[in-house]
Amino acid sequence: MKRNQDLSEEKFQRRALQVPEAQARVCEYAKILEVEFVPLSQSCGRYLAESVSAPHPFPAFNRSGMDGYAVIAADTVDCNSENTVWLEVVDNIPCGAVPSVDITTGQAARIMTGAQVPIGADTVIMLEITETRITDGKTYVGIRKTQTAGRNITPCGFELSQDEPVLPKGTLISAGDIAVLAAFGVPSVKVHRRPKIGIFATGTELLEVHEPLQPGKIRNSNSPMLEALVREAGGEPVLLGAIVDDLELARNKVQMALETYDIVITTGGVSVGDYDVMGDLVREKSTEMLFNKVTMRPGSVTTAAVRGGKLLLALSGNPGACFVGFQLFARPVIGLMQGTLHPYLPEWTATLGEDYSKVNNYTRFVRARLEIREGILYAFPAKIDESSVMVTIKDSQCLIIVPPEERGLAAGAKIKVLKLPGEIQG
Repeated sequence: MKRNQDLSEEKFQRRALQVPEAQARVCEYAKILEVEFVPLSQSCGRYLAESVSAPHPFPAFNRSGMDGYAVIAADTVDCNSENTVWLEVVDNIPCGAVPSVDITTGQAARIMTGAQVPIGADTVIMLEITETRITDGKTYVGIRKTQTAGRNITPCGFELSQDEPVLPKGTLISAGDIAVLAAFGVPSVKVHRRPKIGIFATGTELLEVHEPLQPGKIRNSNSPMLEALVREAGGEPVLLGAIVDDLELARNKVQMALETYDIVITTGGVSVGDYDVMGDLVREKSTEMLFNKVTMRPGSVTTAAVRGGKLLLALSGNPGACFVGFQLFARPVIGLMQGTLHPYLPEWTATLGEDYSKVNNYTRFVRARLEIREGILYAFPAKIDESSVMVTIKDSQCLIIVPPEERGLAAGAKIKVLKLPGEIQG
């Protein structure tokens, strides 16, 4: 009985941490995962486990920038509208072919866009300003305009030199990165394994999405949201259902999940009510609690603990707070486990689009949409941003940071925002 009394007393003795300190504590347990090779075609959205350097210059040869003739610029110094210089055409070089001869004074080679420029030639003259003739079975190209060396040629190594760094370790692979890797003949990519994330919801009041609504019950919207957020962060989510408000049942299910998955995320049951089982669970002796209160709104009851070396992140059951808690704490951990270089949401400066009057003793992270007007980035706070509000999550493109010392903000004020993943609409 005494242990239950201790747990009850400890519920009301929470020491709040600032957000950066709480983030640092959970990120200490973001152990980078083992590496694996994936086909290049499946590497988009993965994190490079090793740096990539150019194995050869790119382009690997002097490349023609247009259809025309490869010539020696010095052969055209006497060209003008009154004097046509005629050069013998000694080769025809389609794209993908290798020149058959070097070019010497008085000679030219017909060449296509992207083809290898022959040795000796130092400029390519566009086809449209030339003329041709055949004399004694030989083809000649006529030029009436002086050419400069290097024109219409992309030199070998123009984009990248051999051994030049291309992609650093920790790069989140995008379409452009895949193009570079393909150009250098990389068929498979070394990446870190995606973390497997077990997801629980707690609460006797929860219904599954497919169940009809019942008096006093609500559908479990947090678990599907967390499933999507985990995928967006690069993890592999596993939905483990809902846990009724029973401490022993919660203990067993969470323990099994921690033994199976890289991280366990729960939602609900972290406040100080009689049925908030996750709050009780993380205070047990077998668990190292990292924190159970953060100086933030929404989501001050966000809790983190370690059990058996695995991270347990218990988010608020209120949808708005659950969403914010994930973005601030779960997302960076999931990224770090894959070797990301940028685990935290990027901080931008924006202009406040509408007055925001709510004040609080804690830092508030206000859900907001972004809009660009005449080159200026504006942030418009959600009309209702209470912790329990769910519907405004769908319109959120950033989180406005409102420090506790602010006693309301006026439209036009310069503010800091945390940019959420996704495009800015409009």
